[in-house]
Amino acid sequence: MTLQAIVWDVNPDLISHPLTIRWYGLMFALGFLIGYEIVARMFRHEGAPERWLGLLLMWTVAGTIIGARLGHCFFYEWDYYSANPGEIIKVWKGGLASHGGAIGVITGVLCFSWFTSKRSPLWTFDRLVIPIALVGGMIRLGNLFNSEIFGGPTDLPWGMMFVRSREWHALFEGQACHPTQIYEALCYFALFGLLMWMYWKRNAEERPGLIFGTFLVGIFLPRFIIEFIKNDQEAFEATMTLNMGQLLSIPFVIAGIILIWRAMVRPRKHLEFPNRFADETPDKKKK
Repeated sequence: MTLQAIVWDVNPDLISHPLTIRWYGLMFALGFLIGYEIVARMFRHEGAPERWLGLLLMWTVAGTIIGARLGHCFFYEWDYYSANPGEIIKVWKGGLASHGGAIGVITGVLCFSWFTSKRSPLWTFDRLVIPIALVGGMIRLGNLFNSEIFGGPTDLPWGMMFVRSREWHALFEGQACHPTQIYEALCYFALFGLLMWMYWKRNAEERPGLIFGTFLVGIFLPRFIIEFIKNDQEAFEATMTLNMGQLLSIPFVIAGIILIWRAMVRPRKHLEFPNRFADETPDKKKK
C-alpha cells in the first residue's frame, strides 16, 4: 500500500486585508514576546535591574535583524549585493541567514555587557540563549508557512509536497520532500526545554558558559546534520562537499564544546536569588 504524501498548501499570509500579516512575521514576533517574558522572570529571580530588559531587547532585535540580513548578503549572494548595495537594506524582499543572526546577537550582547550591565558577556549569554532556542524553532515554523527551506525527495510517510513553492515545482514536481523546517523546529524546541530545565531545576547558571555552550552545540550540530538532506540555498553550493550552512556551523559547535568543558572544570559559583528586581523595594515585591 502506497502512503499518500502530505500536500502543504497553506497561505503564508495570515491576514491579507486591510494590511498584510504573514505567518513568518507572527512567529518571529511571538517568539520575541515570549522570550522577553522568560528573560524578565530570570532577571527578577536573580535580582537584576528591570530597566535592563528593554535595553537587552533592543540590542537583541537589532543584532538579529541586521546580522541575519548581512549574513545572507555576505555568505550567500555577495556577487549580487556587492554590485547592488542599495538592495541590502530591503529586508522585506527576503533573505535572512541564521548564522549571520547568531553573529549579530553575539555583537548585541557584547554591546549590552560593555555599555549597560558591566558584567561578563557570559552572564547575559547564559540567560538570553534560552528563549533564543524557542525563537529559532518558531522561525523555522515560519519557514514552513512560507513553503521554503525544505529538503530533497523522500518516501517517508511525513514527506510533503510544497505546492506553493516555485522551487518545488521546478525541481521536485509530484514528489514528496523532507519537511526539514519541522525537523529543525523540533530540535530547537527540545533544546529550549533542556535549557529551561538546566536553569530552573539544575542551577546551571552557576557554571558560567555551560548553558551558552549547550545552546551552541544544540543549535548548530542538528543544523549541520540536517543540511545533508536540505536543498542548497544557492547554486554555488552544488559543487561543495559541505555546504555553506555546514561550514558556518562548525566553528559554533567547536566553541560550544570548549565552553561546556571550561564550565565543568571550573569551580561552581553560588549565586543569590532574591526573587525581585534590583530596583524593586521589598514592599513592592510581586506575589
